[in-house]
Amino acid sequence: LLLLLLPLAALAAALAAVLLGLPSYDIPPGVNQPTKLRLVLAVLLGTAALGRILEKTGLCSQITFGRYVRQGRKLRVDPKLFIQDLQFNKVPVRVYQPKAASGRQRRGIIFFHGGGWMFGSLDTYEKVCRYISRESESVVVSVQYRLAPEHKYPAAYEDCLNATLHFMKNIEHYGVDPANVIVCGDSAGGNLAAAVCQTLAGRSDLPKLRAQILIYPGLQALDFNLPSYHQNRGVPLLFRERAAFFALQYLNGHALHMQEVLEGSHIPPDMRLKYRKWVSPDNIPEKFKVRGVKPLTPTDFVAEVYETVKRFCEPNLCPLLAEDAVVHQLPESFILTCEYDVLRDDGLLYKKRLEDNGVPVTWYHLEDGFHGIISLYDYCGFSFPSGKRGLDSVVNFLKSL
Repeated sequence: LLLLLLPLAALAAALAAVLLGLPSYDIPPGVNQPTKLRLVLAVLLGTAALGRILEKTGLCSQITFGRYVRQGRKLRVDPKLFIQDLQFNKVPVRVYQPKAASGRQRRGIIFFHGGGWMFGSLDTYEKVCRYISRESESVVVSVQYRLAPEHKYPAAYEDCLNATLHFMKNIEHYGVDPANVIVCGDSAGGNLAAAVCQTLAGRSDLPKLRAQILIYPGLQALDFNLPSYHQNRGVPLLFRERAAFFALQYLNGHALHMQEVLEGSHIPPDMRLKYRKWVSPDNIPEKFKVRGVKPLTPTDFVAEVYETVKRFCEPNLCPLLAEDAVVHQLPESFILTCEYDVLRDDGLLYKKRLEDNGVPVTWYHLEDGFHGIISLYDYCGFSFPSGKRGLDSVVNFLKSL
């Protein structure tokens, strides 16, 4: 009887947490499919609540449970794709190759998944990678990089870079045109794609990347008070506090000093002034500031906090801070942003940086989109049309290359 009651009690506690928590979140009426989004949020909140209960009982950690739930169910065999799990430079990857004969070499896409550097896997992004491979008739390599907090920065970046290098050096085995290789990622994966692209921009021993595709990327951790961070601070699926939490977990393996980072007291005044030409509300078009932007209240710099987060100023962690000499060499780029996303302005700022340096940019903005919508284009039996539109915009860009 006790064994039966324990799961029921845990479920009841999880549901209570969901019902109590939902009203505190902000789902604006302009969001795509707001009712469905509430259901997805309820699942995530319930997972988090149940994970906390399991951690307190010593059965498993909250992170382990969250990762397990996010795995999703195994998909059926895809008749149009040949799929295999391999290792590139000891990094697990899943390779998707169209079965149909091709009269020419295919484009190759190296995909880095999102999940705040803490979640996500090959299985989590199986649907997305299958869709991209099928619809664009491309070879897709999905990379399973090491996750935080167990593996801190630069582990994820190094895994993505090493897997990319292996693919580019062994490209003849996959029928891919060496002049048509693209790096792609969403959210944290967009951060990793941008960092890898910058690293390879100056390499003369490899063919140059054809393009980079950045889907609502997180590109900086200097300023969590940009307009989109205030406008969308309570909009699922990424809240302002969670954005800082994930960045700190990736950097340090813990989220100490999160409040100071949110307030902006983690960056020295001279450094903030140095990067203001790239990270500033002044560089955000005025039309994006009409929804509830709060003026930033100045906070005192805390040197002790800076010592723990000073690597936030490294471009491999925050690609928006790369020097112009690097940005100038970057390939054609595609950036997708969502209106109801705290990371919207990261994408807008990088778009401006690329354009200022003469890099061709295709920009697609989902007016009704929210963070994470691409991976929800077909979620648990119901769909988010805006996510499908965003995914199709990626496919259309690929076909244009």
